[in-house]
Amino acid sequence: MNEDDQETDLFRQRGGILLSNLVIDGKPAEIMVGPDGRIAAVGDGIRRSHHGDAEFIIDCNGSIALPGFVNTHTHAAMTLLRGYADDMPLQEWLTSKIWPLEAHLTGEDVFWGTRLACLEMIRSGTTAFNDMYFFMEDAARAVAESGIRACLSYGFIDLQDPDRRERECRATENIVAAITGMRNNRIQTAVGPHAVYTVSAEGFRWIGEFAQEKGIRIHVHLSETEQEVRDCVVQHGVRPPAFIDSCGCLTPRTIAAHCCWLSRNECRLLATRGVTVSHNPVSNMKLAVGRALPYHWLHRDGVRVTLGTDGAASNNSLNLMETMKFAALLQKYAWKTQTLAPAHEVLDMATRNGAQALGIGSGTVTTGSPADIVLINPRTPCSTPLHNLPSNLVYSCPGAAVETVLCDGRVLMLERYIPGEEAVLEGAARAAAALLERTRTNGT
Repeated sequence: MNEDDQETDLFRQRGGILLSNLVIDGKPAEIMVGPDGRIAAVGDGIRRSHHGDAEFIIDCNGSIALPGFVNTHTHAAMTLLRGYADDMPLQEWLTSKIWPLEAHLTGEDVFWGTRLACLEMIRSGTTAFNDMYFFMEDAARAVAESGIRACLSYGFIDLQDPDRRERECRATENIVAAITGMRNNRIQTAVGPHAVYTVSAEGFRWIGEFAQEKGIRIHVHLSETEQEVRDCVVQHGVRPPAFIDSCGCLTPRTIAAHCCWLSRNECRLLATRGVTVSHNPVSNMKLAVGRALPYHWLHRDGVRVTLGTDGAASNNSLNLMETMKFAALLQKYAWKTQTLAPAHEVLDMATRNGAQALGIGSGTVTTGSPADIVLINPRTPCSTPLHNLPSNLVYSCPGAAVETVLCDGRVLMLERYIPGEEAVLEGAARAAAALLERTRTNGT
């Protein structure tokens, strides 16, 4: 077998891979990845006891092994809209730029936009993401090809219209059935009520019942802006958390994105209901929502806080390592507390908290855990000296410090190389150009 054939087989191999010459928690270690896509063994001397189990042995040259990062709030296909509309107020940005362009999206656009998003996330160490958008069967096809994990939800928007609500219910049922029918262990489905200003009470109640019946997650934007809170009080007589709670949508399966304008009591309510919160600091700062997530209250109450990037039209990056730094700095700055959101807690948000929120294991590099593994190069300026690993990862290192990525026991990136990258870039560029042309042709 020549070298190219060996490389191709390595990227196709699920398990039977020995990662040698690693560092975990500051100590020499090796990892044996089993054929089930899980970590069969981890520790020093694994090579001696598992050498015969390995189809491939990768010398990691002293790399630091971490659990894969988990991005808990994305609109992945919006990579096609990156840079299309910036530096605008949120509602104007949505109504005059984003929604008119999205009206011309096709399933093929969503495929290429999601494929590009997966490529970008792999490059910065993300092995799983929680997505809400449209044409989700095409998004699922892109995820299946990319090799990473995703929880996919159709963006349910009924705008108080009963006929539209009925169509959204049927679309949600169809997407859940289609993705479930794929029987891909890396891809799960959820329901995605967009927000209190785009979904009716009847819509939220249907979603709460449907999610309970199917045992799936709820992915929702919650209390992102002060205007959202004010309008909800005017329309429903209560603030957003109380409103969707009355509809049965605050549950241990709920991931609520943004949550910048939560009150003290609302943090306690989310804790009581077991809700996970996705902190999106970069998007929230770029869109100037006016208040930082109250992490100090949520953490004190025991709410699981994770990290999200939001879409590439409002970030404009899907780099979770960048997001870690912004999360730590924004909390300190906004709440005037230098000790808030320390590096080790932020790293947990990006790894174990996210993995547990999506139900994909412990989010740790331990025996029996899914082999979702990121290798960091320690021989770079950003990681030298290495007094404190979480500090270097959160405050110093860019996404390019990630050298190798495995997900579900498969190598997706090896020493910064990803097979088929050029084809993805070309396909996404063509799709973005075609989308803009359709939009111009239709006069919007």
